[in-house]
Amino acid sequence: MKSREFDPLRLDVAALAEQGASLDGSWPLASLQRLAASAHAEAPPKADDVVTWSARGERRIRVGAPAEIWLHLQAGACLELECQRCLGPVVASLEVDRALRFVPGEDQAAALDSDSEDDVLALNRWLDLRELVEDELLLGLPLVPRHESCPQPLPLVGEPALPEGQAERPHPFAVLQALKESGGKH
Repeated sequence: MKSREFDPLRLDVAALAEQGASLDGSWPLASLQRLAASAHAEAPPKADDVVTWSARGERRIRVGAPAEIWLHLQAGACLELECQRCLGPVVASLEVDRALRFVPGEDQAAALDSDSEDDVLALNRWLDLRELVEDELLLGLPLVPRHESCPQPLPLVGEPALPEGQAERPHPFAVLQALKESGGKH
């Protein structure tokens, strides 16, 4: 059987699984617009930032039942997100490693997805693999991105940050405390 070329932007998942074929490649991170929009405002994706991916189709034979169609997807990217502590850019390494089962029809996919631990999608004639990769990477974003240790010291809660070079002001009741400690003698 002659191997055919597969287009990741119009992927025939059933044919990929039938042949047990694999695809891999990379796309500019900026071309995945929803993912790129998650980046820190001061650190948008650069021209050489990429999303790498690979996909492998599999057809699993089952006794007394139709064969199952599976897509094994791996993807990775680095993106600078906004640290939720210091609000500066923090590098997040995103990795996806998923096995997706495809079934005919949305109703069957919804029923199986709720009853199974497998990720189940409806099998359409074509699949935009770039959109699927972007969806999976978006799901992999950290809920609260932050540095292990922020590069700039953080002000304490309720304590206003002093401008650089300005000395700390004395507490307004420091004079009363001094009087109390000296027994009222001045």
